[in-house]
Amino acid sequence: MTNNEPWRYTRVLSIAGSDSGGGAGIQADLKTFAALGCYGMTAITALTAQNTLGVSDIHGVPPELLRAQLSAVLDDIGVDAVKIGMLHTPEIVRTVAWALKQYGVRRVVLDPVMVATSGDRLIAPETVQVLVDELFPLATVVTPNLDEAALLLGRPITQADELEVAARDLMTMGAAAVLLKGGHLPGHEVTDWLVSGPGAALRLASPRIESRNTHGTGCTLSSAIAAQLALGAPLDRAVVLARDYILEAIAQGADVCTGAGHGPLNHGHAPLVQGKQART
Repeated sequence: MTNNEPWRYTRVLSIAGSDSGGGAGIQADLKTFAALGCYGMTAITALTAQNTLGVSDIHGVPPELLRAQLSAVLDDIGVDAVKIGMLHTPEIVRTVAWALKQYGVRRVVLDPVMVATSGDRLIAPETVQVLVDELFPLATVVTPNLDEAALLLGRPITQADELEVAARDLMTMGAAAVLLKGGHLPGHEVTDWLVSGPGAALRLASPRIESRNTHGTGCTLSSAIAAQLALGAPLDRAVVLARDYILEAIAQGADVCTGAGHGPLNHGHAPLVQGKQART
């Protein structure tokens, strides 16, 4: 690439809620995008009052303002991948679905944020089915944790050998691929399953890292997958790279004291230089 050639950064958009404590939501997403060498943008769906101890208040953004944010970013800057997090109401879900279709977004990571690490519920009950109907078919991959998968499937998941079947059951709801995260299961090993077709399944296992600082792990993993997809990795490779990143972020933040509850990861443990791409 010559100096006279137009170029741009790799662009990733987070459509999610704001975490005033900085450990999850769009704050975690922006830290992750930057750490992985991408240019991060946001469309805020809700404001939350929260810290390491929990969520004390949620104020949803009006759908008209969300639509304006999405149009402002996508009309001008464009996007290489999108990460979707907290969507509090059916109207917000439909606004996001409109944007993905209107702008032909192809790489979409849907993290169906429903329950915070603290146990606080973050989604209205009537929103769940709309989320499935409107966004599952538009997502490259859906990344639920066990609590979210149980809510979606209407049954608990209590054993590691149930994960693959549960992930495939989630695919029947319209998802092209599902990464089901098993981190909430007990044991010394953490197992996740990525399923993306009748014979396509990838089991990902690693030793559990003991840490109280796990706030925002789901947000961070989904945003890391989106960043890797934006950088050109195929889905299975993007998941592996994102998982490697978050495991190290947990390890590097395990002995840090931030607040009195569940602290954040160390998102900036090994930042990469923001790269340039030829502008097309």
